[in-house]
Amino acid sequence: MLSRIRSDIQCILERDPAARSTWEVLTCYPGLHAVILHRLAHACWTHGLKWLGRFVSHITRFLTGIEIHPGATIGDRVFFDHAMGVVVGETAEIGDDCTIYQGVTLGGTSLYKGAKRHPTLGCGVVVGAGAQVLGGFTVGDGAKVGSNAVVTKPVPAGATAVGNPARIIQAELDVKREEAASKMGFSAYGVTQSDDPLSQAMRGLIDNASSHEHQIAMLWKAIDTLQASRDKTNCVPGDATLAEHFEADKLTQLVGK
Repeated sequence: MLSRIRSDIQCILERDPAARSTWEVLTCYPGLHAVILHRLAHACWTHGLKWLGRFVSHITRFLTGIEIHPGATIGDRVFFDHAMGVVVGETAEIGDDCTIYQGVTLGGTSLYKGAKRHPTLGCGVVVGAGAQVLGGFTVGDGAKVGSNAVVTKPVPAGATAVGNPARIIQAELDVKREEAASKMGFSAYGVTQSDDPLSQAMRGLIDNASSHEHQIAMLWKAIDTLQASRDKTNCVPGDATLAEHFEADKLTQLVGK
């Protein structure tokens, strides 16, 4: 048990730049206190002392603002950062090295007793502030859940879930779109981009602009090459754009930033 506490303290020192000493973490971090007390509550729960487990959980909630059902399973080096208002349901499972921020709910959508109602987080998952992960599915190893996302379906390992309802950012097309958007100073994956008409329109404009710019640049390069091979007369206009270019300022004004 002491070894697990030491590893819990060490992971906080590694992940939180505000943590300055072991003593500070041990005495001033409610996330650490919640994990330690949960292990006591979980031991009571698994040994048939259901009421005592719930009572320890209740006291933990009062002291830390973090509510973890004693039936939930939590791995090693799990860091609840700030974590006020976090709720972890009975059948939830949290893998090793996860980081969970304030206001997160690992909740259920089913009312059937004995069923797997709450999510399973793989190893190294990061869940942003205010995110709601609801249902008995799995969030894969190394995945990320964006702040205020509402996730109701599985998230593949290494992917990112954002928005309400959450979208999975993993496909090559999505990655390219995000890269193109970042060049313009605009994030294609806002908190509510899936149901926001402006975000949907901007995603379409980003796709079209990126494709058109690329095609036009390739056409001018092809014309330039053909002209050079035939004679010295240059038919390419002097103001032709031979490279891809985005008008970041105009797009920034469109999205109101």
